[in-house]
Amino acid sequence: MENWITDIMEKFGYVGILLMIALENVFPPIPSEVILTFGGFMTTYTKLTVPGVIIAATIGSVLGAVILYGIGRLLDVERLEKIVDRWGHILRVKKEDIRKADAWFDKYGYWTVLFCRMIPLIRSLISIPAGMSNMKFGMFLLFTSIGTLIWNVILVSVGAAVGDSWENIVAFMDVYSNIAYALIAVAVIAFLFFFFRKRRKSA
Repeated sequence: MENWITDIMEKFGYVGILLMIALENVFPPIPSEVILTFGGFMTTYTKLTVPGVIIAATIGSVLGAVILYGIGRLLDVERLEKIVDRWGHILRVKKEDIRKADAWFDKYGYWTVLFCRMIPLIRSLISIPAGMSNMKFGMFLLFTSIGTLIWNVILVSVGAAVGDSWENIVAFMDVYSNIAYALIAVAVIAFLFFFFRKRRKSA
């Protein structure tokens, strides 16, 4: 996959970077670390510039995020409540749980979107609950753009600084990603454990 990504970027330049990052947002297994650090490296031997790569990557990220936000809007709270009405007794989920989660996201959603844009995997998927909670689209774009810009500036700049050693940065980011995935898995398991334990007690 890495060779395919770099080939597209070398062939199409800024457009290739934009498309790869947009696709990465919709399909998270594509590593943004490779795209951004290699994009930074490309500025050392092509006519591409660091600001240009950052802008192209940021536009691509926002476009991908908007697509997932739209999917979230289709899966809004009302639709989830209908699903809970039908399957909630099996899933052990109540309408109140959906409303509580929606209220939490309404309160902390903007900052959640901002910081999650710098966490692998979650940086893409966070757009879906943002859409589901009907977060104001303008504010979603603002916080998504800020979080994405920070992430892009760091990785593109590092890629440009280390030059042909960019793959070492990707290896380092793989460790960061694995740690993030492990923490996410632990958090999900802990949430499910306490959630179902609470349900059993209430039952």
